[in-house]
Amino acid sequence: MIKRNSLSFISFLVCVFILSACKGKSSEAGEDGSVNNNLVRASQTLDSLYQHYGIAGTELLRETFPFDDQHKATYLASEVQTNVPNAYSYLWPYSGTFSAVTVLFESTKDAAFKKILDEKVLIGLEAYFDTQRQPSAYSSYINEAPVSDRFYDDNVWLGIDFTDSYMLTNEKRYLEKAELIWKFIQSGTDDNLGGGIYWCEQKKGSKNTCSNAPGAVYALKLFIATGDSSYYHQGLNLYNWTKNNLQDTEDYLFYDNIRMDGSVEKTKYAYNSGQMIQAASILYKLTEKKEYLTDAQQIAKGCSSYFFVDFTGKDQTSFRLIKNGDIWFTAVMLRGFVELYTIDKDRTYLDMFNKSLDQAWNTMRDDNGLFNTDWTGQKKDDKKWLLTQAAIVEMYARLAFL
Repeated sequence: MIKRNSLSFISFLVCVFILSACKGKSSEAGEDGSVNNNLVRASQTLDSLYQHYGIAGTELLRETFPFDDQHKATYLASEVQTNVPNAYSYLWPYSGTFSAVTVLFESTKDAAFKKILDEKVLIGLEAYFDTQRQPSAYSSYINEAPVSDRFYDDNVWLGIDFTDSYMLTNEKRYLEKAELIWKFIQSGTDDNLGGGIYWCEQKKGSKNTCSNAPGAVYALKLFIATGDSSYYHQGLNLYNWTKNNLQDTEDYLFYDNIRMDGSVEKTKYAYNSGQMIQAASILYKLTEKKEYLTDAQQIAKGCSSYFFVDFTGKDQTSFRLIKNGDIWFTAVMLRGFVELYTIDKDRTYLDMFNKSLDQAWNTMRDDNGLFNTDWTGQKKDDKKWLLTQAAIVEMYARLAFL
């Protein structure tokens, strides 16, 4: 693991970026010279993230702030692994910084964020890369610790980010990693339940929307990146499988998973439906078949009803506010709305997100520049999760130039 004074490194880069905005026209300023609030907020929150979750001497991060070495992750397959104290974050929260920094680079084209990606995020990420088990893939915890589970959905999110990074830069090393991860994803499919990707390599008890919906997005992005039609067909198959097995035909939203006995766990999470909006939107762009645009718009309407609530702010302005829940799930849902917006140019849903994120900036931040999880601003968290902060950065960055 390559080590450096990571806190001063990241603070220096972000400070240079923010200061450049004050000297004249920059990627944080609009055409009229006005400050791009969403981009400033994304940059400042990223700086706060690295200040409070960074660890001197390594590119790895803490899971929580304040740090709690007894913190128990609730999202793992193994109870044994859950109960082991860990000095560093698990892969999933760490991977959120990959998405956040990639979107900042995409939004700004600023070399400072590319440098953070290559010299900070991706160096730390390699501590999770497991080549002992084949196909190679990323484990849920660092390799220096005892062997940990490998999740297909964790790797799908990384594969999407590597593919996006390749399409932004045309640097083949990103594509090589994306295609390598896809081989691992393929190893998590079989004919049980008619296809689909499992959730966890070590616990194949269900096939989940969180593996299959982004799996469809991932494969379709690989097709766009490479022109290899096999990726298109795999993406289309995953889209159809997820729609046929896990969609609620009443509101068009998606259930969480289908177990191997065919029973369905019917909890609805924002990211699952959001990824199906994105997959449908990409399919429409690729085929121009109206059915996919209809799918995307129906799911989006369902999400706006289910994952937002009526709210009146302190200034007595009423609007639709994001419903409390996992904030990273909301950030992934936003990816779908953004993809749809590039087709139909309807700002209704993006305006809902912008109003919620204004609310977040004004009421959810603490004195450290970190965010609580209650969108109303009333409840405060004793501990703040790394992934929440990364998700906030991603959302501000994604909306910055829309």
